[in-house]
Amino acid sequence: MSERSKKLFLLDAMALIFRAHFAFSKNPRINSKGMNTGAALGFTNTLFEVLSKEKPTHIGVAMDGPAKTFRHENFVEYKANRQAMPEDIGIAIPYVKKIIEAFNIPLLMMPGFEADDLIGTLSCKAEKADFDVYMMSPDKDFCQLVTDHVYLYKPAFLGNGVDILDVKKVCERWEISNVKQVIDILGLQGDAVDNIPGIPGIGEKTAKTLIQKYGSVENLIAHADELKGKQRENIIQYAEQGLLSKELATIHLDVPIEFDEAALEYTGPDVEKLRALFDELEFRQLAARILGTPAAATTTKAPTAKATLVKGKKSDQQSSLFEEMDELFTENGAGTTEEATTPAVRKTIATTVHDYRLINTPELRASLVSYLEKQKEFSFDTETNSIDAITAKLIGMSFCYIPGEAYYVPVPLDNDSEKKAILDQFRGLLENEKIKKIGQNIKYDILVMKSHGVAVKGHLFDTMIAHYLLEPDMRHNMDLLAETYLHYTPISITELIGKRGKKQLNMSDLSPEEIYEYACEDADVTLQLKNYFEPLLEKNKVNELFEEVENPLIPVLATVEYEGISIDGNAMAESSKELAGYISDLEKQIYQIAGTTFNIGSPKQLGEILFEKLNLTGDKTKKTKTGQHATGEEVLSKLAGEHEIAQLILDHRQLTKLKSTYIDALPQLICDRDGRVHTSFNQAVAATGRLSSTNPNLQNIPIRTEKGREIRKAFVPRDSSHVLISADYSQIELRIMADFSGDATMKEAFQKGLDIHASTAAKVYHVGLDEVDADMRRKAKTINFGIIYGISAFGLAERLRIPRREAVEIIDAYWQEFPAVKQYMDSAINSAREKEYAETKLGRRRYLRDINSRNANIRGYAERNAINAPIQGTAADIIKIAMINIHNWIEAEKLQTRMVLQVHDELVFDAPKEELKIIQPKIEELMKNALPLSVPMEVGMGIGHNWLEAH
Repeated sequence: MSERSKKLFLLDAMALIFRAHFAFSKNPRINSKGMNTGAALGFTNTLFEVLSKEKPTHIGVAMDGPAKTFRHENFVEYKANRQAMPEDIGIAIPYVKKIIEAFNIPLLMMPGFEADDLIGTLSCKAEKADFDVYMMSPDKDFCQLVTDHVYLYKPAFLGNGVDILDVKKVCERWEISNVKQVIDILGLQGDAVDNIPGIPGIGEKTAKTLIQKYGSVENLIAHADELKGKQRENIIQYAEQGLLSKELATIHLDVPIEFDEAALEYTGPDVEKLRALFDELEFRQLAARILGTPAAATTTKAPTAKATLVKGKKSDQQSSLFEEMDELFTENGAGTTEEATTPAVRKTIATTVHDYRLINTPELRASLVSYLEKQKEFSFDTETNSIDAITAKLIGMSFCYIPGEAYYVPVPLDNDSEKKAILDQFRGLLENEKIKKIGQNIKYDILVMKSHGVAVKGHLFDTMIAHYLLEPDMRHNMDLLAETYLHYTPISITELIGKRGKKQLNMSDLSPEEIYEYACEDADVTLQLKNYFEPLLEKNKVNELFEEVENPLIPVLATVEYEGISIDGNAMAESSKELAGYISDLEKQIYQIAGTTFNIGSPKQLGEILFEKLNLTGDKTKKTKTGQHATGEEVLSKLAGEHEIAQLILDHRQLTKLKSTYIDALPQLICDRDGRVHTSFNQAVAATGRLSSTNPNLQNIPIRTEKGREIRKAFVPRDSSHVLISADYSQIELRIMADFSGDATMKEAFQKGLDIHASTAAKVYHVGLDEVDADMRRKAKTINFGIIYGISAFGLAERLRIPRREAVEIIDAYWQEFPAVKQYMDSAINSAREKEYAETKLGRRRYLRDINSRNANIRGYAERNAINAPIQGTAADIIKIAMINIHNWIEAEKLQTRMVLQVHDELVFDAPKEELKIIQPKIEELMKNALPLSVPMEVGMGIGHNWLEAH
């Protein structure tokens, strides 16, 4: 392949705009005018990357023309299934056009033709004019145009680098001998996005196999009689459709557009136009990069020591070291702060002055301790050989109290006496309650030290939790935070340890000399993040929530996790055997009804049985994107009332999931150290403020079915002298709704201790409380809880399996009897529209940046969150406060009772029998009074020799 002196880039504008929009969709970029600038920012970043790195001599940007194309004339359904363009993209397009114009780049458009055809035609003409042409798009369809001097340039995205496809790469990737055969494969498999039908039953793999053998769609059709079964039938029956699909997938090369070499030559941007646009869009960092606008100066003096790449540390959520960051091309998307900058201009350890030191003698350690003891606060981090905090072995500790300076103290793995001596040197410092400890996911470090006999005490500042309160919908790992807010790229995990596999290093494989700069950097970055977030907590009025709820909860959760809970292995084994029997019986019943055996877990085979063999029809016969019958829970639930097999399949799914996820998996999670299961509570995952748990996920243990509840039998106290106590808030969200709305009827029911569902039924059905039957109460219960989540008449009808008219009547009656609830919901939505966030009683915010969207579906989702987020979040705050108060009381009283689980609105305790009289009333008191409301809280208490019995 010979390079030519002239280099033309042709950009597929809409593909790049959509890509930029969705890359920022989780962390939208909102400027001070309320405009989502993510799509424009991402496109501009991409364009500048190409101009600065690839240095094209010529460049053009293509967009679809305004009129329908010849493809619509050939096939009226072409692109008919495409969803409406997201509102934010529609707003971004005019700005993108202005940006292209400001860069002095031609915008290529022609009525009746798509950008693909413009790029295809110009690439052919440019190649003949001695250009190397790069078609820049993530769209695989361009592969059909690749030649010796025309390449597909797929930009970097989500951690993947730039990919430039030549003829060899295209043929290898598509497993073909000629790039033009890409069109044949596309024609056979179709394209759900563009509504190109293809031939039923043929996916990408089959299409490749057929084209390898027959060479083209036309030749395949000519030899259809050589095929067998359904495939042969489909090829013959849908031959015309296959040929049409190939035509629709073909990029045309004869668009009547002139190749104007002079117009495409890149001469540089119009600086003043760009500056005005960047000012309007508030692209400050981008202006600094592209236009040289003065920005904050940074020191780029050489570091004091060479940076060494080493293995990473714990995951910020203790789930995986390898979880990908939300990267946008080569940069990260990030919340509502200034736009992210590219790694090329971010600071790194190699471009930043720092003083990182290895503290590896008793004298140096004593000196460091003496300095740290004089500080009011310092950041602290541990290095270990595992991300499991309970079993991890300590390898080292890093400390920082001045930005840019940090210290690493290695701890030997195998020399217990030396390890103890080192820990004893730092024990007084770490257990000093007067010194604030700063950390990123500091619960992990507290647990590691606790496992090594050191109790970290004192006020805490967790940067992960701070960011969680500031931007609950973003991710909170340290690397992302450093790049977003400090414009600093820490030493990369993947560079340190390589890809996942056998050759991956462990921290214990490395020497302290290899580790210390990486470890010090963690502590340094954490301190800098603390300094950045601290004033923002005050500004956003969440500092009180941070200081009085979230930070004090950290040591509580650490204690609960460390304690763990006992599992009865014998009970699990019996349950596994019992469930296997139930599952086997269900399978026999299903096979008998179906008249054949099949893989019940295969959606394809199940769909064929239900909708082709048994001929179950109606609006339930939906198809998936791959053309298969939909067999999800929603579809089966609708069929369950009509055909016995649907309910049997639902039961089969539930029991097999129960067995694999819990019954068989839980015994594998028992810790060798103490024979207990230690779940990990995630404090910064759910945007509502709720805690979640992993390894195992105890929040999802089924409680509505008898078999699901049976799992709780296996959770037992530590020994026969202990019992489990379950303390569960009763109808907490409804009580919060009563408090928020001030509805007199609801408040009266709770204050009098009435059955709220029966009370609601009496009001809605206009009967006396003693006349409410079980069916009325069931329906009232559904609407009571459904109303919090914005249930519609359609949703209520579906859930209760009643006519929609009856559901409408129930909802209308509810609003008449509880008008204050409706007023509260309306006011919550209006407030959120104005502020673009909703907040709990304690000020926890849920940002709702789509609440003013013109898209009804998007807006509706945000409106439901405006109602529900304050209620769910307040419930989360209440149980967190209760946990803190109960934990502190147990510690102060020096009791042996231990909190061992938190699941939704329930707390579970492992208590000595002799402490029951003391502990039970106090738990109830502290839970009821955690956050006083205008209605009383009720707490259900139970005791048992297992969790099920206690609950």
